[in-house]
Amino acid sequence: MHILMKNLVVKSLDNKTILNDFNLNIASGETHVIMGPNGTGKSTLSKTILGSNDYTVISGDILVDNKSIIKMPTDERARLGIFLANQSPISIEGVTNSEFLRTALTSITKEKVGIYQFMKEMNSCINDLQMDKTMMHRAINKDFSGGERKKNEILQMKILKPKFIILDELDSGLDVDSLKVVCSNINKYKEEHPDTSILMITHYPRILEYIKPDFVHVMLKGQITKSGTKELAFEIEKKGYEMINAMEEASSYE
Repeated sequence: MHILMKNLVVKSLDNKTILNDFNLNIASGETHVIMGPNGTGKSTLSKTILGSNDYTVISGDILVDNKSIIKMPTDERARLGIFLANQSPISIEGVTNSEFLRTALTSITKEKVGIYQFMKEMNSCINDLQMDKTMMHRAINKDFSGGERKKNEILQMKILKPKFIILDELDSGLDVDSLKVVCSNINKYKEEHPDTSILMITHYPRILEYIKPDFVHVMLKGQITKSGTKELAFEIEKKGYEMINAMEEASSYE
């Protein structure tokens, strides 16, 4: 899936400009990483792509396979194949994981999902993620640990089979072993669906040891200020965002 964000200006409910002339082009099958300090608009970007009512697009556009999605509601964007693994997944009482996923899958495919085949696939995905099998019958994220909630997001990804995956701070709340398991499942999914595009938001370069990006971007004050390869992430870890930005500004005057 090809995603193009053009000159996006986005404001919050309190009329504060969060994204300011934001541009990003993600070709089909590419993995892009965005890094930046807190409050620079990374999570706002992910929610804007999904059409959150907490933000208003003032100008600019988001094109998916050359089609604008700006006026589409969230459910239509999800049916196109856009998926967000949330930074802080919420719990929902009264709805089990299996009920939710089977209903969501039916909504996407517009076909009746057979219970036997669905449960067989869900069991397989749970095994892949080294999750407790009882989780499929429990309320969504109810009494789940932080790591279990993140695994549950990837379970949803594996079942719903999106074409564009947004990973918002996937590594937060995961220990090293769980991070390896989760990243292994994402990589396997990518191998099986090579045209799938990924946008990953993170603060720490360690996750890039497991998921190899095509591009790494630095985001400051609602804009991408520098782009590069994986090495840029390790440069940020050593020098910090402000130093990287200062160096970029200095080079532009030479």
